[in-house]
Amino acid sequence: MAENVRRKHDYEQELRRAGVRITRPRQVILRILSETEDHPDAMEIFNRASEVDESISLSTVYRTMKLLEEIGAIHRHEFEGGRARFEQASGGHHDHLIDIDTGDVIEFHSTRIEALQDEIARSLGYDIVHHRLELYGRKRRGKRQ
Repeated sequence: MAENVRRKHDYEQELRRAGVRITRPRQVILRILSETEDHPDAMEIFNRASEVDESISLSTVYRTMKLLEEIGAIHRHEFEGGRARFEQASGGHHDHLIDIDTGDVIEFHSTRIEALQDEIARSLGYDIVHHRLELYGRKRRGKRQ
């Protein structure tokens, strides 16, 4: 059975440990990231941050996301057919199901899928060191939901 995997993250602490100064615009961006339940792209983060503080620039969002990616606090995903999206790095291993109609990204973890991947790799003489699974789908309509 698939299960959802999401925990709150303290990006500000990670940037401080990396010696990065925490400005007011960064505080707003980091708070938005720590509270988000989705996989926003830079423009979505910018729009949310602008609602809190109109002085925040898109370039500040891009620089902050780049810093977070460089220190390993976030993962950047470039799902097929869309802009780069971001998610926290500490959520534990999980895979993604992308709704091709809405662009929604659903996180899930399946022990059955993990076991099957290990079995396939072993049967071919390999140990998995990293993998990424992205499923693209459309929500079922009608009776079979």
